[in-house]
Amino acid sequence: MTGVSLISVVDDDESLRESLEGLIKSLGHGVAVFSSAESFLSSEVLTKTDCLILDVRMPGMSGPELQRELISRRQDIPIIFITAHGDEDLIARVMADGAVDCLLKPFSEDSLLKAISQALAGYTERPQCQLPRNTP
Repeated sequence: MTGVSLISVVDDDESLRESLEGLIKSLGHGVAVFSSAESFLSSEVLTKTDCLILDVRMPGMSGPELQRELISRRQDIPIIFITAHGDEDLIARVMADGAVDCLLKPFSEDSLLKAISQALAGYTERPQCQLPRNTP
């Protein structure tokens, strides 16, 4: 698989994992899917992953906890967070810790593809997560 980027997906939602796996394969990338942060950390693909698509809230270790663990292990993997929860403080923290992007579920295929392209290109500018705004 020389020259093929490996994208790992960590999400406890099986249907989302399957959907993302199919999409990523259709783009010509390698893909590995995991139902938990712990299973990703103990996998062989940890050091081979070129981009990580990571859910924020999962049973066991959360996405931000995995991000901090990767930082402490000096594993520099571009991370795209996905979340159904618009917790502004949490999103600001993961972005400050180096996330490429944070996509709110349900996100568009185009948004994900743009984030993956940025991650694989060695992003230089991090977009800010698009949070819904309360209008008076």
